[in-house]
Amino acid sequence: MVGIIMGSDSDLPIMQEAIDVLESMDIQIEVDIVSAHRTPEKLFDYANNAHKRGVQVIIAGAGGAAHLPGMVASMSPLPVIGVPVKSRNSIDGWDSVLSILQMPGGVPVATVALDGAKNAGILAAQIIGASDKCVLDKIIAYKEGLKLKVEKASERVKK
Repeated sequence: MVGIIMGSDSDLPIMQEAIDVLESMDIQIEVDIVSAHRTPEKLFDYANNAHKRGVQVIIAGAGGAAHLPGMVASMSPLPVIGVPVKSRNSIDGWDSVLSILQMPGGVPVATVALDGAKNAGILAAQIIGASDKCVLDKIIAYKEGLKLKVEKASERVKK
């Protein structure tokens, strides 16, 4: 199972891309809003207990002062994938990117591109696929589909 959390409901349109990818691969998900600043007790509970519910990977999306992924990573034994989200009060999204990317040694957060929730979903599936052959086969098929898309586009351009 993959846990998908975000700092506010305004992040949902971006995080929906991770939800869609994981659902397309039949990977169970749980989705919630967990604000690092407005609901710190919920954040602590989520980070400390997600693995006890069977969560294998956490995707955490946040904009602005994007502390959510790092705070979760500081408490959880699970891999955390951070999605910087460009929010309306953001400085071109760089504040979110740097808040998630610049983690101290010992507290890793795998960070995808700004608004890159689709890649976060794919990365989470790849992590799970390392030990689940069914998911691995879906990742292999997905990658083959990407290759075929490029080959078809290439053929159209050559004509």
